[in-house]
Amino acid sequence: MSSCVVSLHCLEDREDLVINSPRSGLSLQGRVKIPGDKSISHRALMLGAIAQGETIIQGLLLGEDPRSTAACFRQMGASISELNTQEVRVTGIGLGNLQEPPDVLNAGNSGTTIRLMMGLLASHPDRFFTVTGDSSLRSRPMSRVIKPLQQMGASIWARNGGLAPLAIRGQALKSIHYHSPIASAQVKSCILLAGLNTEGATTVTEPALSRDHSERMFKAFGANLTTDPETLSVTITGGNRLYGQTVIVPGDISSSAFWLVAGAIVPDSEIIVENVGINPTRTGILDALQMMGADITLENPREVAGEPVADIRVRHGKLQSCEIGGDLIPRLIDEIPILAVAAVFAEGTTIIKDAAELRVKESDRLAVMATQLGKMGAKIVEHPDGLEITGGAHLSGAEVESCHDHRITMSLAIAALNATGTTTIHGAEAAAISYPDFVSTLQSLAQ
Repeated sequence: MSSCVVSLHCLEDREDLVINSPRSGLSLQGRVKIPGDKSISHRALMLGAIAQGETIIQGLLLGEDPRSTAACFRQMGASISELNTQEVRVTGIGLGNLQEPPDVLNAGNSGTTIRLMMGLLASHPDRFFTVTGDSSLRSRPMSRVIKPLQQMGASIWARNGGLAPLAIRGQALKSIHYHSPIASAQVKSCILLAGLNTEGATTVTEPALSRDHSERMFKAFGANLTTDPETLSVTITGGNRLYGQTVIVPGDISSSAFWLVAGAIVPDSEIIVENVGINPTRTGILDALQMMGADITLENPREVAGEPVADIRVRHGKLQSCEIGGDLIPRLIDEIPILAVAAVFAEGTTIIKDAAELRVKESDRLAVMATQLGKMGAKIVEHPDGLEITGGAHLSGAEVESCHDHRITMSLAIAALNATGTTTIHGAEAAAISYPDFVSTLQSLAQ
């Protein structure tokens, strides 16, 4: 059997991932342990920091984004031990007790860190905060959380009307009922975090259901929170104390998506991804792949610390085109780049729509995937809110760009497994944002 040669070339200011695939004869075999869920990792650190007592976090994601969250909350008075997957201890300072930091808070590349944290900062009266991020984060819109916070009475100054760096003067906020124009867990969580420290009941209603990790964790830490599934609303009542908990972080389904697609498209492959969180608000990737005919089974389903978990087995098989849009999009928004790769190898034309949100992620993911996969020979038409992908094209190795986006990096790497020749992905260090061991895992599966 031919093998795929995967190597990482370290340059002065970047890393290049080089994949030399024989295309025929390659298969992927093995069991994969994926990193902890990024969304849950952020929230465990934040709630632990504002709770009373000690929070113990097991399985925390060690990527750059949670490290940014930990660094910010250390500056504001929380005691957070060195990050590791075995156990992280957070000694909280209590709700309403964040300290004014002596320096600028840096969220790095993490949109979750900056947007969720803003809700807490805005609700701390008489304290001043300045928040920034890397060049990518400074180009991403913050108005989606600034506007509802200002409706609550927040004082926030932003560059160019809605970009970081941001200056926030904490205020005693008022509760509101916010009807969000988009289904966004970041927007919802930001407002709920502001509502934690605000008198009265704060409600968020969404047009579609977004991921509910915040709601589950708020309840676990003792917040007074109710949900209304019929109206897609969630209400939090301020003034409750939070108490430290033990949080076990399941594997991130967004990280598992790369191996699910890899196993589905690479001939004769079979991969088992272990300990994956299968929260129903996050399993859109499974629904989409099953719509495409992927051979996927859930094994050993169980519940861990309030979150449903399972092992996922995927085997190679023929994929069919499908249409992905509507209420499914919020449940797989982060997985669309790798779903685009699956569509390249499916029979027929796959339509991805209602996904304009991807244009304001770490990169314009619609434009980048269309351009970079196009360099390899994929047939993709870009639309304002999605992609039209005609499957069956023969991919050839090419030089492609990550555009400093972790999900683009990993999606292109999976596409390269089914391309003939050598593919070089420039800026592959971006994968460490959410999946530090991605390259070594790929190497182990491709042996």
